[in-house]
Amino acid sequence: MIGAVDIGGTKIAVGIVDDSGAVLAKVESPTAGERGYADGLARITGMLREAARKAGAEISGIGIGSTGWVYSFTGEFGDVDFLPLWKGCNPVADLGRAFAVRVALENDGDAAALGEAGWGAGRGKRRLIYVTVGTGIGGGIILDGQLYRGVDRSHPEVGHHVIDASGPPCTCGFRGCWEALATGPAMAAWYKSNGGGHGMHRGALGAKEIFQLARDGDACARRAVERETYYLGLGLANLIGLFVPDMIVLGGSVMKSVRLEDLRGVIAQGCRFVPWEKTELALASLGEDANLIGAARVWHYRFGDGTETAA
Repeated sequence: MIGAVDIGGTKIAVGIVDDSGAVLAKVESPTAGERGYADGLARITGMLREAARKAGAEISGIGIGSTGWVYSFTGEFGDVDFLPLWKGCNPVADLGRAFAVRVALENDGDAAALGEAGWGAGRGKRRLIYVTVGTGIGGGIILDGQLYRGVDRSHPEVGHHVIDASGPPCTCGFRGCWEALATGPAMAAWYKSNGGGHGMHRGALGAKEIFQLARDGDACARRAVERETYYLGLGLANLIGLFVPDMIVLGGSVMKSVRLEDLRGVIAQGCRFVPWEKTELALASLGEDANLIGAARVWHYRFGDGTETAA
């Protein structure tokens, strides 16, 4: 029984996950990063105990998935935008002492990739890329059954490869990154700046609403959907050209509206030097508890399955 911790920008979710990937109990709390690390650690510890009590289980390990820059093998938090007071703090060491178990930490994109590869749509695939498209673009890469790590065991940022160097500025410092062009907010910004949404309450207008407007015949919304599909497909084509994976698993709120066949149509325009047609596209399959399941899988990958080798 693994205690799973998902740390996001708005909430922290904690659950108990069995060795088949089923979530037996879960508890949530606002992230409230402004209250500091000690407060957050105390809440996570309390929620883990409450979830274990609800599940009638004894925690045998803890897996953590967190948005942002984390140091997987030291257990420390790096520079995470919404948790500035956590920088340098070590929940791996602290939770390990509190529960007397081994604890593993990964970026949430890597955690989701491990979850889909172990218990989801990518089960059994040796070469898999997970991409999530919502307010940002993130993901994780698995090659030959191993989570890919860069120099210093770093997490690759798939959302920040440049698609259009003349595109809008990105928070990373470049212009026209995949994240700056193909997220839900980027789609909404383009739609509004090109005359869409007249007479509508603009505060509620997001990617989901624009896709619906396109289905209802809104011409500007249709162009926004075409643009979104093209940029998403172009980014996926780049990943296929670089890695030629067995499968790309797609998650996140925007992917609930995009048609996979349309993305394949974009990919087919290029990639002729690799067998792109053999790369499957699949929607993420773990549902609303995907982040908790991925966090639990982090522990199994690091300690339970013995699959990770020293790098």
